[in-house]
Amino acid sequence: MALDIAKIKAVLFDIDGTLSDSDDQLVARMERLLKPFTFFMVDKKRHSLSRWLVMAFESPGNFIYNTADRFDMDSWFIRILDKRSRRRKHKRRNFWIIHGVQELFEQLTRCYPLAVVSARDEGTSMAFLNQFGLVQYFRVVVTSQSTRHTKPFPDPLIYAAEKLGIPPRNCLMVGDTTVDIRAAKLAGMQAAGVLCGFGREKELRRAGADIILNSTHDLKDIII
Repeated sequence: MALDIAKIKAVLFDIDGTLSDSDDQLVARMERLLKPFTFFMVDKKRHSLSRWLVMAFESPGNFIYNTADRFDMDSWFIRILDKRSRRRKHKRRNFWIIHGVQELFEQLTRCYPLAVVSARDEGTSMAFLNQFGLVQYFRVVVTSQSTRHTKPFPDPLIYAAEKLGIPPRNCLMVGDTTVDIRAAKLAGMQAAGVLCGFGREKELRRAGADIILNSTHDLKDIII
């Protein structure tokens, strides 16, 4: 598969691992938690262990959410998360951002309409975008609550394309996981996999990615 740049009329972005450096943030937190118990480890080994643990915890979480979504239990799941968020709303959350994405959007918006398609809830999606002043770049923000089903179903991507007024075949979805790639392919879109999250090149290619980038920022060298 190869990216057909001439077909691209709009670009859609995932958040976690694509725009937000949430994966590395979780790994750093895990390293701090493990340090008292792994004082005998060198930093490199502690980092590898922390990364493995975060990936292990994240995969069952994604499986549970997608299973709930498949059986129309996602609204119940979201209500639980919303209650949890309300209990912690007094705490300001500081996100990390993938290096270079602000510069990327300044250039991309001159050429393409942009959208966010995230499996996050609306509150945390907007909190991230507002923290870094990114809202201005996106014509559409789609979250887990925008459509009946979320990724890996194609629904939120198709919804974003409709809101942008661009046919799905002319949209490029950018994400770091096989969930993003599969959703793009089911929606009839092209897909770019980025390696700045937890996705690995081999699995992203197997899922159908048309191009693999080391980081989201590298997209500017491809389609601008």
